[in-house]
Parts: sequence; C-alpha cells; structure tokens
Amino acid sequence: MLALLVLVVAAGCASAGSSRDVLREIVLECLDPAEPRYCARCRWPQAGTCDLEYPCTRTTEVWAQNQEYVAIRDIKMCGCPAGFVHGLAMPRYPVSGAEDWRRPDGIWRFGWEAARSRIRDEEEIALVVNPPGLRTQDQLHIHLVRLLPNARPRVDALKPARADRLEEIWLVAGRHAAGRGLNAYGVIVILARDGGWLVATDAKSPESEYTAGRCGS
Repeated sequence: MLALLVLVVAAGCASAGSSRDVLREIVLECLDPAEPRYCARCRWPQAGTCDLEYPCTRTTEVWAQNQEYVAIRDIKMCGCPAGFVHGLAMPRYPVSGAEDWRRPDGIWRFGWEAARSRIRDEEEIALVVNPPGLRTQDQLHIHLVRLLPNARPRVDALKPARADRLEEIWLVAGRHAAGRGLNAYGVIVILARDGGWLVATDAKSPESEYTAGRCGS
C-alpha cells in the first residue's frame, strides 16, 4: 500500500459536465509540482506552478495532506465570498466511493481536522458523502462543509447513530443504513453536543439536503 501511496497525488476539483474521473486524475497527477512534466500531465495545476494563467476553476488549492490523504478546495468555492467553505478530503490512491472495500477508516478524522482548520465552530461542521447514484465523481471524496442552520433537527429525524471515534464512521454508517433498509446511501457526520459524533445515512444527497454546499445555500 505504501508503494502505491507514493505514486499518487491529489488536489483541485471537478467542473460541471466533466469526466467522472477528474478527481482521480488529480489524485494521480496534480499534487507534486516537482514531478517531471507536471504541467503537461496535470490539467488542474496548483496556482503559480505553470506558465499559463488558469482561472480558479482550473487550479488546485491544497489545504492539508499526509502520506494517505489530501484535503483540497472544492470548485464550488470559486467566486464565493470570504467565509464560505467547501472542501474535499480524498485518499491519495484510487477508491471509487463509499461502496468500495478499500475505503479508509482514517479519512474521517483527517477530514474533520481539515474542516476544523477552516470552520472554527465544530458544531457547524458537516462531513458528507453522497450516494453512488448522486455523485459526479468516482474517486471517494468527503465534502467538508457547514451544516445549514435549520438542519440539525432534520438530521435528528433520521435517528442518527453515535460514533465515539471517527475511525468507526463507516461501520456505524453501514449499520444505520441496514436499519433503514438502504443498500445505496450517503453519509452525514456532525458533532454530538454531548460528546462523540452523530452518523446518519440517507438515500438523498446529504450535501444538498443538510449543508451549505453552495454560495447562498
């Protein structure tokens, strides 16, 4: 696995109507500007690394990274006012989505820490993964976003399960989905006010239903 991780890199995000493999392509080609032929291989280079002037929607902004994961700015932040936050946390190797057996447990803690560096009030943080049929990319990505002000009661209505550790999220989400009879589902994770995290699954897009995923939403 370590040898595979050395080969991959991630940053940037997909534009509307683009290939479902954009994030995976970014993971594999765009994280290390020192790589040979970086500007020829990466279609979403990090700002200032290549000669051409690229718009925000064609550049990568890395928020945090380690050997296993990377957090980047989502394209939905382009053109938004200061204070709007939408990031993506991804593994630095190919994983198709929540249904993939290779999905890493540690990505949730990495994502939470990356979100906390941008959203100071942890009660506002939401980590979400969309269902397979409602996602636009086939590289696992956790959205790092703000919970809508009126969304907590609606998440509570899903009767969320509790996770004491972020490394338990996939297991807890799977049990929650089974209890609701869901075979394909999205996941939302928010802070529990009395400790730990609340985990809920939904057949709809948690990003669209419960979070400020776009400017003004």
